[in-house]
Amino acid sequence: MSHATGCADAPTTADPCSRCDVLVGLDGVHVETVERDAALMTVTVSTTWQLMGCPDCGVVAPSRGRRARVLHDVPHGDVRVQVVWRQRVWRCPEQVCARGTFAEQVPTLVAARGSLTVRAVAWAIGQLRREHATIAGLARQLGVGWWTLWRAVKPQLEHLASEESRFEGVTSLGVDEHIWHHRDPRTRGPKELTGMVDLTRDQHGRTHARLLDLVPGRSKKAYADWLTERGADFRAGIEVAALDPFGGYKAAIDAELADATAVLDAFHVVKLGTQVVDEVRRRIQQDTRGHRGRKGEPLFGIQTILRAGAENLTDRQLARLATAIEADEAHEAVYVAWRCAQDLRAAYRAKSTLEGRARAEKILESFHTCPIPEVARLGRTLRRWREAFLAYFSTERANNGGTEAINGIIELHRRLARGYRNRDNYRLRMLLAAGGLKT
Repeated sequence: MSHATGCADAPTTADPCSRCDVLVGLDGVHVETVERDAALMTVTVSTTWQLMGCPDCGVVAPSRGRRARVLHDVPHGDVRVQVVWRQRVWRCPEQVCARGTFAEQVPTLVAARGSLTVRAVAWAIGQLRREHATIAGLARQLGVGWWTLWRAVKPQLEHLASEESRFEGVTSLGVDEHIWHHRDPRTRGPKELTGMVDLTRDQHGRTHARLLDLVPGRSKKAYADWLTERGADFRAGIEVAALDPFGGYKAAIDAELADATAVLDAFHVVKLGTQVVDEVRRRIQQDTRGHRGRKGEPLFGIQTILRAGAENLTDRQLARLATAIEADEAHEAVYVAWRCAQDLRAAYRAKSTLEGRARAEKILESFHTCPIPEVARLGRTLRRWREAFLAYFSTERANNGGTEAINGIIELHRRLARGYRNRDNYRLRMLLAAGGLKT
């Protein structure tokens, strides 16, 4: 059963119901009727009469009546909403004018050739950004197809992405790579993308990370070309550039951000230390047992303990660690590697940056001389990155944590969409989701 609402004393557009206009909230038109059933709400709207001249020649044009144009609007709860716009049509009476007939346009209601209301497009963009929605899910709620909605949303996102103002005020920049597809034969181009993230802190010292851009590839060229495109003013404003230990990104920073301080990310450095412990454990396991770890063997039972910070271990876990190390003299190398990894963690966990820097400098002077080859290799790596490694303690603990958080948002939206095949669409969606685009 359908229900129609309206005002008995205002049945025509010449005397519309102002209360319905306010309730429905469609700018530029007046509400004539509202009908609703269990699955659909239909709102019929029109504009008030006005004298209209031909857009080309200006001659007053006689009316040719109206035509019903169906638009898709923001759903009302679980009910889809259709707006039936009784669009006025005129005909130019001038014989030599090439215009012929023309229809009224209400830009606040709908685009010239669109089938979605302006506010439906704005609503969809907001849902994509804030509610982790998908194009397919929003299209179902609006009662349209995937491509219909994306064709309406994409130009808005492209316009926002082209705004150079979103790069203003960036003083701290993070960079990292991620995989946007996994060997999909339908997808062209590199599977790696380089993401640039704004890590600028506010006046209270808090970082509100936002994605600035995604470019194809993982190389010096990919990062350097993007920095070049941003212009000299942008590059001059960057004071801190955080990165993981990848030489390509460091070379791009040295070439394009000569005045910025490159900071090696603490998370990745600690991760390198943990990887060294795993490598030593696996090597000792093979040397002493001739096979990979098996249940019941000493080194197999402490894998998780070796990856944890010493400050997080219980007395029982420490006892298990000691028992496993004492089970074989060769296991002493695993313990030394674990202690080295803990020294690396302790440098970053120090209460003051002066204490942390002192610990870091001690690491630089000692690790490369360690008789355990994996630890010595880590020491040589850190010495190559000496300035970027120590910069953490002179830049108020600048790090790439915000970039990793942005990568988490990107991964979430990629999973929600079940993957992407078009890199341009992927870039726009991730810029919107991760805060780089703001309407």
